[in-house]
Amino acid sequence: MNTGSLRRRAVAAGALVLTGALALSACGDSNDSADPGSGGSNTSADAKLAAMVPDAVKSDGKIVVGTDGSYPPNESVDPATQEMVGWDVDLFDAVAAKLGLKTEYKNAGFDTIIPGVQSGKYEIGVSSFTDTKEREQAVDFVTYYTAGTAWASLTGNPKGVNPDDACGKSIGVQQGTVQVDDLTAKSKECTDAGKPAIKQVVRKQQTEVNNDLVAGKVDAMAADSPIIGDAIKKTGKLEIIGQAYDTAPYGYALGKDSGQFKDAVLAALKALIADGTYKKILTDAGVESGAITDPAINAAQS
Repeated sequence: MNTGSLRRRAVAAGALVLTGALALSACGDSNDSADPGSGGSNTSADAKLAAMVPDAVKSDGKIVVGTDGSYPPNESVDPATQEMVGWDVDLFDAVAAKLGLKTEYKNAGFDTIIPGVQSGKYEIGVSSFTDTKEREQAVDFVTYYTAGTAWASLTGNPKGVNPDDACGKSIGVQQGTVQVDDLTAKSKECTDAGKPAIKQVVRKQQTEVNNDLVAGKVDAMAADSPIIGDAIKKTGKLEIIGQAYDTAPYGYALGKDSGQFKDAVLAALKALIADGTYKKILTDAGVESGAITDPAINAAQS
């Protein structure tokens, strides 16, 4: 599969290798804020797995996590508490707890997270990253979920948008996502066929994209399937159009120099799958259709 057509969140090229429910979030676009997580309080630490965590990570008893809190239901900022919430957060809290650690979430612009992991600003990136071959050049991934790209319109699809032929339509999309690459490729197909290009309306946060569609400012939007499903459910004004496509794994992003840390995270995730915690978290959030049974390190499709 061409990584340019994979779904969630492409990292913009830059000096480094590779340098998402509609309530407006109170979080900043790129300013970091420390939001200590629950540490997966219902999950017991496993001493053997905890011993696998490098001293540099476990010395302060916490994992510093980079995440973009604008992607509900996966990860977002609770306006009442200013804490990071979502099933992605709950799951990684449980992973950390299995390793005997708490979590400290730093809210960041999506396309700054992988560079932050590379520089050591974050010890891990947990932000619905699709594991792609391109990103594996910059970081290592531990896979934990699968999702595909889905499209949504206002109920009744009043603009008659067809995801397979959206030429001349305005489509909302979040900055830095793989949906941007997907729309770019689809738009080129349009222009190559002598049809008008797709007008991409790119927003920094997914919540802004959602709001644009509800307000009728765009004809449709494209995002990861759990995000589209959540927006449809919570607004009552949208519907999915077409079928989800380009299913691929989400992965936790760890630095290439993380050593045994990625093995510890993988082992903790496998333990949560085995004891049922993993499935319960996903089922409670209504996203169990993307559950996996065999997490892996760097499992991008070519």
